[in-house]
Order: sequence, then C-alpha cells, then structure tokens
Amino acid sequence: MAERTVFQSISRKHVTSLGPQATVRDAACVMTRANCGSVLVMEPPDRLLGILTERDLMTRVLARGLDPDATSVRAVMTPNPICVAPETLVSDAVVLMLERGFRHLPLISKNSKVLGVFSVRDALPREIGVALSQAEFNEQVNDVLG
Repeated sequence: MAERTVFQSISRKHVTSLGPQATVRDAACVMTRANCGSVLVMEPPDRLLGILTERDLMTRVLARGLDPDATSVRAVMTPNPICVAPETLVSDAVVLMLERGFRHLPLISKNSKVLGVFSVRDALPREIGVALSQAEFNEQVNDVLG
C-alpha cells in the first residue's frame, strides 16, 4: 500500500483563517468553533502571512500576560511559516515537523493557493513510525558527518 500524501491525510479540506488585525480572542474562538489547533493569518485575497497555534496562544500570549482582546494575531503569529506541497508524503512532513519542533504545516499548491493545514494529528501511527525511523537515521548521519 502506497504511503498517503499530506493532502490525502488532512482531516478538514477547508482553510480556517483570519485577517492580521483580528484579536487573539477572535483566533481562540475560531479555533474552538472549528475544533482545530491552528488558524492561518491571511490577507485578501489569499496571501498567507503566518500561522497562530495553540502553543503560540500559551507561550506568546498567556505566559507573557498579554490581553487577548487588545493583542492582534499579527503580533504573536509565526510569520512566513514553512509550508509543504499537497503531494508531500506524510512521513516526510512528520520528519520536518520533528526536526523543526512544530505540529502544523500549511499546504500550498504550485499556484500558491492555500489548501489547508496538515497537523501531526493527521498522521497515522504507521507513518509516524516511518518518520521517526527516518529522523533517527538523519540524526545518525549528521553525527557521523559532524
């Protein structure tokens, strides 16, 4: 059986997004209603500026004592997030996420259209196992090469 792509694996095929002027509270409400762990920050018509995740809300807003009603998502988002193509294999995406320490990857088509967000939750245990093996191999190679 062929490994799935990230586009085949994403649980929701629509984009959850807000404009950069939206407040952090707006973002938290949107994520809660959509039952997802991130929201894309976009400017019309479809320009991706950044991503805001649950972890960002915790570390960049709550831990700093910022007012969620007075803080814009632009102020606390991760700008210019690393994105992947929809045909990226799940294991390759998971390796990237493990190596970079994040849990969400926006999917961007060849014509720069935002297709959604791949979350680590979208990866199957089998594919996570393949990715972990690949990440361990990469680490061993890096150790050898110095």
